[in-house]
Amino acid sequence: MTLVAAPKIEEEQLLPLIVPLGTENDGAPLKRAPLRGPLGQQLLSANLIASDELEAALSLQAENGKKLGEALLELGFANEEQLLPFIETQLGVPGVRLREGMLDPIAVRILPRGLAQSLTVLALFRVKKTLIVATDDPLDLDMIDRIERFTGLNVRTVFAFKAAIDRMLRRVYDEDFRVDAVTADLDDADVELQLETSDVDVASVHDLVEGSPVVNLINYLILQAIRKNASDIHIEPSRNFASVRFRIDGQLVEMLRPRRDIYPAMVSRIKVMAKLDIAEQRIPQDGRCQVVADGKQVDLRISTLPTVLGEKIVIRVLDKQRLTFNLDKLGISSETLTMVKALLAKPHGLLLVTGPTGSGKTTTLYSALELIKSVQRNIITVEDPVEYQIELVNQVQVDSARGVSFPTALRSILRQDPDVIMVGEIRDAETAQVAVQAALTGHLVLSTLHTNDSVSAITRMMDMGIESYKLAAALVGVVAQRLVRTICPHCRTSYYPSEEYLSALHYQGDRRRSFSKGEGCRECFDSGFQGRIGIYEVLPANADLRRLIAQEAGLETIMEYVKEQNYPTLLRCGLELAEREESSLEEIGRVAFFE
Repeated sequence: MTLVAAPKIEEEQLLPLIVPLGTENDGAPLKRAPLRGPLGQQLLSANLIASDELEAALSLQAENGKKLGEALLELGFANEEQLLPFIETQLGVPGVRLREGMLDPIAVRILPRGLAQSLTVLALFRVKKTLIVATDDPLDLDMIDRIERFTGLNVRTVFAFKAAIDRMLRRVYDEDFRVDAVTADLDDADVELQLETSDVDVASVHDLVEGSPVVNLINYLILQAIRKNASDIHIEPSRNFASVRFRIDGQLVEMLRPRRDIYPAMVSRIKVMAKLDIAEQRIPQDGRCQVVADGKQVDLRISTLPTVLGEKIVIRVLDKQRLTFNLDKLGISSETLTMVKALLAKPHGLLLVTGPTGSGKTTTLYSALELIKSVQRNIITVEDPVEYQIELVNQVQVDSARGVSFPTALRSILRQDPDVIMVGEIRDAETAQVAVQAALTGHLVLSTLHTNDSVSAITRMMDMGIESYKLAAALVGVVAQRLVRTICPHCRTSYYPSEEYLSALHYQGDRRRSFSKGEGCRECFDSGFQGRIGIYEVLPANADLRRLIAQEAGLETIMEYVKEQNYPTLLRCGLELAEREESSLEEIGRVAFFE
């Protein structure tokens, strides 16, 4: 292995590559046709606020001289996301929700603290000779003229709420203020690309990237994704600029807008890292590479997809140090954990883990393998792809181009004298047939299936053509799971949900109690959440359930039986989290409530 270090990133190299959020490719604000009529009437017409709420906001505005939007925010009648589109169209300038991820500390300090506080403005970005400034009065020509005379730069304004500007001003001039997105903080050892000399000519790669600001930009994106615990980096083109979004806690957050003209160079750099064909732009490609960032080794899985505007890139960030393959540390309740461990203790049979993509099924299966692996057991997995390597486990990668599919790999595995088989996913009837047959012939088979709940896994297997008597004999249990976001500790607040919402969630506890939620802050990208935790439901296949399966009972019949057994459900597990104030009721309803 040879380590190729990217050159040190210089601020003046990187800043011209970035287009401020809410601007066109040349740095000019997006132009919108203002609507007619006062803001309050526009909000009423859109049914965003009620007439009595408008009167209360106008009364507060008259008392303290605040603007109407600020008054509505203070009273809690609307939020920034709802108000900004109306204010943007009225003023004819873009509006932004301020957060550290969109600030350049170098640009911030172009304006002295005293001047910024007296004018209530915040410098966001500098693009060549243009300074982008956030203000609550973007049409104030005297303010714009004063900043232009002081800085010698052209000033373009964007709208931000005064409270948000004041909040940021208290932070950004502190000596310890560092936005991780600032590439000036990076040095040669921050991000190192690990290449195999047998596959790539290291000298030519080094010559290609020497001194390139695009390399610095890609290194910066990777480093920030790792530091912010992002699971994916989405890099995609649009007509006027490129867009970079991070998937954090399951939600996409826009981080940067690189200039559109450098986008092809960004794609080429990523392809070089993943050893993909740079010249091929018409078909999807997949690759992977390793980087060393902040002293730890991280795997990157890279996928390209041709679109009408160019190739879209998605980088999956696989940080082993951030994951814990331990069932006891996944947040499973003691009652549910006991049931799961009992299912894993079975000598043979089929155990299914169900849920949508991104619900943590692979982590649960890997944690199960960590629990049951030993030198006395032959454990073999077949996965697409193999995301993490586990000691004492033989892992097989699916490769359709070479004829290695789930069914063919499974048949070969059965000739390897396995004790435990893990199938990454049951996607088709053939894989389901082989998996069930393996469970019936004395092997413990673990696999995943895409269904909404545990009961639906039974009917899905029968829909795939599995005979009911075989499924009844093979199945040992089903675990359904979801990931819900946990409340940000920095902006936690209490509130009382409505009686109607509690009834909709079938909440059976004390309806007079308060619950918690996050208001949104810079630490959580204004989402109100930070981190995720799993919720689980377990359906063990006992004698009564096996009898219903063998009789080909319908979904409703099986669900009625499960309700009678009072097994833990996803919704019940989620409501317990809300009662412990680890997550919000709205998040539980979004993730776990379905008919």
